[in-house]
Amino acid sequence: MYKKKPFFIVFEGVEGCGKSYQSLKLKKILQKKKIKALLTREPGGTRSAESIRNLILKDYFNKGKKEKFDKYTDTLLYLAARNEHVTNKIIPALKKKWIVICDRFIDSTIAYQIDGKKVKRSFIDYIHKIILKGIKPNITFILKVSPKVSRLRLKKRKTKNRYDNFSQSFYSKAQKSFLKIAKNKKNYYVLDSSSNNNDLEKKIFKIVSKHLKIK
Repeated sequence: MYKKKPFFIVFEGVEGCGKSYQSLKLKKILQKKKIKALLTREPGGTRSAESIRNLILKDYFNKGKKEKFDKYTDTLLYLAARNEHVTNKIIPALKKKWIVICDRFIDSTIAYQIDGKKVKRSFIDYIHKIILKGIKPNITFILKVSPKVSRLRLKKRKTKNRYDNFSQSFYSKAQKSFLKIAKNKKNYYVLDSSSNNNDLEKKIFKIVSKHLKIK
């Protein structure tokens, strides 16, 4: 029987893997079962964090500007957004014993900033020690997708953001990074999302219900 308790679920993966779709599906299933669930995202999640998100995206797409954010400036902005998000949204929701579902979290920083842009791990780890306040996901879903399916999904998107315009080789490296992070970790679940159908939705809920003892 389900007992109300704080629980933090994260969905990770490259663009076009279906994490936003599956995280929304999970939230709707939990709500149908009268379980309070909050769906949020990174970077973003709060008004101030969304403003930082827009600043990052604006800088990236301003083609007429020769000067771009340095990779450490870029990373600090992501971490600033995370600090706002953790402090003002994630922690308050967990204190209320809600289930928090987050579209991206710290593993995206490892995959994109550390492995992708070669930002020093020690730099990010030091800041995380201060801003995360001990918060860790209870479970993380890594959605693995084939390059072909990812490309097709991104092509269909009406509005694209910064993340949708990287090269395929960057996405391949990022996916390898996510898989490496998940290796031999009990609270990580790697699922193939190339089909992104009802079967995947059921698999995700089955894992969540087992952890939360939902019937």
